[in-house]
Amino acid sequence: MKRFVFAAAAVAVVSSMSAANAADLGRRATMPTKAPAYVAPIYNWSGLYLGINGGGGWGRSSVSGALSTGGNFNTSGGLIGGTLGYNYQVNQVVFGLEGDVDWSNLKGSATCAVGVTCEAKNNWLGTARGRIGYAFDRFLPYVTGGLAVGDVKTSASGLGSSSTTKAGWTLGGGVEAAIAGPWSAKVEYLYVDLKDASAPLGSSTDFRTNIIRGGINYRF
Repeated sequence: MKRFVFAAAAVAVVSSMSAANAADLGRRATMPTKAPAYVAPIYNWSGLYLGINGGGGWGRSSVSGALSTGGNFNTSGGLIGGTLGYNYQVNQVVFGLEGDVDWSNLKGSATCAVGVTCEAKNNWLGTARGRIGYAFDRFLPYVTGGLAVGDVKTSASGLGSSSTTKAGWTLGGGVEAAIAGPWSAKVEYLYVDLKDASAPLGSSTDFRTNIIRGGINYRF
């Protein structure tokens, strides 16, 4: 009887030790898992935006007719204004519409008759343009073009002045970069052509300018 009790106790001890070893092996087999690395989402340029812009311009103008400058003369000055636009992104291609209106001080003058000086000046300039760009995540180079509208005021010393709102065209390109949250910054170049504005004595003025400006936009 004693032998039976001793054998049973031995079997119980061996069984408990085997179960403990098995539990230890199970715990060792469970390896700690590491959280997946965070990947920042690709920037999306789609949406409505508002902004401000400012810069400078230089160009060439001419007066022809009864008053004539006999060729082109230089114009230059600064401009500043506001921007409204909308982008729609398909994969990496970004399509957009953008409009702006700027106060302008682009002007220049030349002799247009004996003892008469003619000045051509642009007081305000607006554009309505299409844009197409290719997004490299937060960096967007683009080309743009469309309608340009502005006033051209031609003054002739001693003979008065004439001001006309003219529609023309503009073409250019630029780069825009997302800087923080919904904010982005851009630099762009535009060529603007406003032709055949009225001038004193039935003359006409052509106004052409190159514009380089920067801007800050807020995307909604």
